[in-house]
Amino acid sequence: MKLRNLLAFTAAPFALFAASPALADNHAAPETAKAAAATNGPALWKVADEDTTIYLFGTVHVLPEGIEWYDATIADALTGSDMIVTEIPMDKASEAELQQLTMSKGMLEQGTTLRSLLTPEQGSAYQAALAKLGAPPAAFDPFKPWLAGLTLSLLPLMQQGYSPESGVEKVLLSKVGDKPQGALETAEFQLGIFDGMTRKAQIAFMMEAIEGMDEVKPMLDRMVTEWAEG
Repeated sequence: MKLRNLLAFTAAPFALFAASPALADNHAAPETAKAAAATNGPALWKVADEDTTIYLFGTVHVLPEGIEWYDATIADALTGSDMIVTEIPMDKASEAELQQLTMSKGMLEQGTTLRSLLTPEQGSAYQAALAKLGAPPAAFDPFKPWLAGLTLSLLPLMQQGYSPESGVEKVLLSKVGDKPQGALETAEFQLGIFDGMTRKAQIAFMMEAIEGMDEVKPMLDRMVTEWAEG
């Protein structure tokens, strides 16, 4: 899985550090159109027939503090909706389940360490990456390569001001009150994509994450800028 795809399309890895909602409104609206949006604001799409309206809003799972995106148009859509649907479940029970899933899917078999799976060249690059992040190699030894790759992709973002707590889903969910919540996928499904890779593919993914560590923040900065401009 390419790093850009990870940043754009999977929520579960980001939820591990904290997990494009559709906001459903069952009130009548006889149109299908792009909802009015503030200038330079994120795109919000409105799809409607005679008895149902659905708002589609693409999100960024982690953001730095200070990004102003929640405007009156988004607030009106959220307030008028009867239900919010996120990519994966993000209530407290689901977040606890995600931690358990990570332990069950993301750890190597007893007696095997991550470093033991790497060639000398890979091991050198891997330990240099950990040193750059201030992370002790022993802490990563139990990880399967895919989990180490995810962590090495996301830690630079967290260390440079990005946070799941500032992410769009977290902000929206803090404002929905007791509205029903749904999800398009499960965290188990998303983590299963990574865990289903061959060991060789997992190591390749991890090495790609290491090679791209210096690029991950500039890449996400550009994505956030484009998203915020609609």
